[in-house]
Amino acid sequence: MKLEELNSILNQLGIPVAYSHFKEAQEAPYICYVVDDDNNMGADNKVYKKIDNINIELYTDKKDLELEGKLEKILDDNNIFYENIEYYIDSEELFKKTYEIGVILDVDY
Repeated sequence: MKLEELNSILNQLGIPVAYSHFKEAQEAPYICYVVDDDNNMGADNKVYKKIDNINIELYTDKKDLELEGKLEKILDDNNIFYENIEYYIDSEELFKKTYEIGVILDVDY
């Protein structure tokens, strides 16, 4: 999978999606996703499989179980394993639900 493919998958929700951040303020709901770190597999002193850990951050102005369910169905339908955690951001008055995924990139070394 490539980041462009993940972007296309996330755009199926029909809400604004951006890598890392938007240049202009957005009204909730919206999604930002970012490569957080990696968990590469090694063999013979080199990277054998490149695995990026990606955070998909869903921002809503209210708890939206329906939208969360749609996002989770899209991830499930595309065989993307995820774990999630949720916070409320007082200063922004937004809920932030982060889906942590591991993506094996289409690059072999």
